[in-house]
Amino acid sequence: CWEVRKHNSSEWCHFVRSNPDCRLDGGFLDYIDGVFCVFPPRLLPLAVTLYALWLLYLFIILGVTAEKFFCPNLSAISTNLKLSHNVALFSLTSPLHGVTFLAFGNGAPDVFSAVVAFSDPRTAGLAIGAIFGAGVFVTTVVAGGIALVKPFTAASRPFLRDVIFYMVAVFLTFVVLYLGRIRLGEALGYLGLYVFYVLTVVLCTWIHRRQRGDGLAPPGPWEPEMPTDVEEPEPSSTNSGDYGEEYRPLLPSRETSLHILTTALSPLDYRKWRRKPWYWRLFKAFKVPVELVLLLTVPVVDPDKDDLNWKRPLNCLHILTSPLLCVLTLKSGAYGLYQIQGIFPVWGLVTLVASALALIIFITTSNEEPPKYHCVFAFLGFLASAMWINAAATELVNILRTLGVIFQLSNTVLGLTLLAWGNSIGGEGSAGPQCPPGTPWGPPAIPKVSLCPSTDTFSDLTMARQGYPRMAFSACFGGIIFNILVGVGLGCLLQMTGSQPLLEPDSPLVWVLAGALGLSLVFSFVTVPAQCFQLGKAYGICLIAYYLVFLCVALLTEFRVIHFSTP
Repeated sequence: CWEVRKHNSSEWCHFVRSNPDCRLDGGFLDYIDGVFCVFPPRLLPLAVTLYALWLLYLFIILGVTAEKFFCPNLSAISTNLKLSHNVALFSLTSPLHGVTFLAFGNGAPDVFSAVVAFSDPRTAGLAIGAIFGAGVFVTTVVAGGIALVKPFTAASRPFLRDVIFYMVAVFLTFVVLYLGRIRLGEALGYLGLYVFYVLTVVLCTWIHRRQRGDGLAPPGPWEPEMPTDVEEPEPSSTNSGDYGEEYRPLLPSRETSLHILTTALSPLDYRKWRRKPWYWRLFKAFKVPVELVLLLTVPVVDPDKDDLNWKRPLNCLHILTSPLLCVLTLKSGAYGLYQIQGIFPVWGLVTLVASALALIIFITTSNEEPPKYHCVFAFLGFLASAMWINAAATELVNILRTLGVIFQLSNTVLGLTLLAWGNSIGGEGSAGPQCPPGTPWGPPAIPKVSLCPSTDTFSDLTMARQGYPRMAFSACFGGIIFNILVGVGLGCLLQMTGSQPLLEPDSPLVWVLAGALGLSLVFSFVTVPAQCFQLGKAYGICLIAYYLVFLCVALLTEFRVIHFSTP
């Protein structure tokens, strides 16, 4: 499909419509057909500008969905499954909670993007570029930025464990790329390696707690510092009804269903809006439409609230909107639009059944008290938010492939730049999903202090500024392990169902990426212990300079200024 720009502009539309390689699998919009057939050639810059803006908005959709809907429902599911509050198994289940459920929540956009990209051999380079590119970015720019913001003593045992596992994962990926194909055993090996990593984290945490007698030991050079005086975070919510204790009435009042619905559907907290600066308001204005649609279609269960975030009229509406969302986004609506015996569409049947169920729930429940089966809404919200993330990731991959065709860039360079940066930089500097007490990245007795394993740049740097650089540094190396092992393993495993087990590099840049990531890990693996885990500004400057050199070499390789002999 790259050959389209080599033809006369009058032949672009006929070329893309007659070339099977220009067809996009999945997605709601045909971006290649749009840019070369809908827009006239003289308006190509306008089309590219609109696509770039839509690309940025897709990243916002991914971030908002994962942060405010996907992660909270995952936490609610883990709470209902007794994974973090079971006192008898607390020392074992809390680390398991941190490296499985919350790691999945924080890495959802990366993993979904990788799975979507791996589903088509033509876009597999996007996944490789994004996974390797994000790895280089996080282990150099983010880790180096933490050292520059606040020099600290690294947690030695978690650091060595995570770096070793990550190097094994990178080496396994290098071997797969060298062979040019991936077999079932290798795909399962990625997932098995992550299971082994989870068991290692649980075992190490158990041994460490046994050694210190389950008590609070003073932080040594090998474990994160534990805060003793923590400012409570400002209450945050996607609706304006949760203002904190000072705004709640002294005497309980019965609200009407209409008032509950309108309040729950408001994505703005007007008191918070007045206190925030103009740039926060501008960014919030862009997010409001996304949050409103998500509020309409995705239920959220909050175990920390007395009412578990039960909003009777809205939750009954979710019984209708969430299943409709799932059937209309699965396979880009192919299943939802399918007509049963050529007469009645699937979405119509879902609407009838869901409406009847919603009416029954509305009649048999009250506004004041959530029903006993309210936990089911967490699973419904998890599924609905996952479908949103999958749909946004599909559009994201398709639009990146279209930009690659327009500018004649390989999928790998788009993955290591736009896709990796978009998934790694993060949102508005918020703290992100919080770890419960007792997880490997959370404090033993003080809730809501640190991030779970994350590749969110703003979150990690914010946490370092607040005085927790060890936790942020551990989150850097711990979070990307989930992304590479589950992203590659699950993505390639699903690709095999389509009889497409090939995984061939689409550019020599892949080898530059693999070598740069491996070298950065070896550099940290050698220099951090050599400094007795005392990381300062010199270490941070070296890492950031390394990334800039890598980026220059990668771009020069992409534009064929530097030539490498490929295996």
